[in-house]
Amino acid sequence: MSAPLKGKVALVAGATRGAGRGIAVELGAAGATVYVTGRSTRARRSEYDRPETIEDTADLVTEAGGQGIAVPTDHLDPARVRTLVDRIADERGRLHILVNDIWGGENLFEWDTPLWEHDLDKGLRLLRLAVETHAITSHHALPLVLRNPGGLVVEVTDGTADYNRETYRNSFFYDLAKASVLRMAFSLGHELAPRGATAVALTPGWLRSEIMLDAYGVREENWRDALERVPHFAISETPRYVGRAVAALAGDPDVARWNGQSLSSGGLAQVYGFTDLDGSRPDAWRYLVEVQDPGKPADTTGYR
Repeated sequence: MSAPLKGKVALVAGATRGAGRGIAVELGAAGATVYVTGRSTRARRSEYDRPETIEDTADLVTEAGGQGIAVPTDHLDPARVRTLVDRIADERGRLHILVNDIWGGENLFEWDTPLWEHDLDKGLRLLRLAVETHAITSHHALPLVLRNPGGLVVEVTDGTADYNRETYRNSFFYDLAKASVLRMAFSLGHELAPRGATAVALTPGWLRSEIMLDAYGVREENWRDALERVPHFAISETPRYVGRAVAALAGDPDVARWNGQSLSSGGLAQVYGFTDLDGSRPDAWRYLVEVQDPGKPADTTGYR
C-alpha cells in the first residue's frame, strides 16, 4: 500500500471526534505519525460528556497504517501546550504538519440569537475555545514546524471566506469565531511563506460528525434516513473526506500555491481527485450557494 506521508510527523490539535478525528485517521492512512490531542480521554470526559476519546482516535490512526499517539491537552493552557510540543521535539525532532481543529463550541452558541440576548459567558467561552486555543497552539508549535522547510499549517473552520463574507453564520459569536480562523490562515500565510512553510484555512462541508448524526437520530450506516426530515442533508460528507483533503495537501510538493487561501474539502477533491468513503465527491459549499440558500428543492445531481 502507498504511504506518501511515511516519515512525516503531524499534530492534530482537537482530534477527539468529528473533522479532527477524520483528519488524523487519513494522515495515518497515508503513513504519518500523528499526535492527537484533546480533553476527552478514557479516564476523564470533557464538558461535552461524550464517549469519543483521543485514545480511540489514536487507535484508529494506527489501524489505518500510521502511528497514533494520544496526548491529553487543554489547548487553553499555554504550559500544557508547550509541554506537548517539547515532547514532540524530544521524541521526533521535527513537526511537518500542524492542524488546528480545536473547537468545543457546539453547546455554547445560541442559534439566531442577537448579541445582546446571547449568554455572554457562553459566547466569550466559545471565542476562547475557538480562537485563543489556535493562537496558543501555533505560538508554541510553529518554531518546531519551521525547523525544516516545507511545513504545513491547516486552520480548520466552518465556511469558505467567500461564503462567510456574504452569509450570517448562526450567531454573533459563532460568526466571529469562524471568520477569525479564516483570517488566522491568511495572516500565518504572510508570516510563514518567507520562512518556507505554508498556511491554509480548510472547511469541510455539511459534516456527518458523531454529534450531527446523534442530533438527527441516525448512524453512519443509515444516515440517509434523516433526509425525509432534512432533505438537504443529502449533500453531507464523512469526516474522512476533509481528512483526505489534508492528506492531499500534505503530500503535494507544490502545496505553497495554496498559501493563505480559504479551501474546502469539496473544492480540493476536484483538484486532487480523492473521494469520500462512498466514492462520491460532494461539493457542499457550491451546493449551498446554488441550491439550498436560494430555496430550491434538494437535489444533489451534479454536486456529488
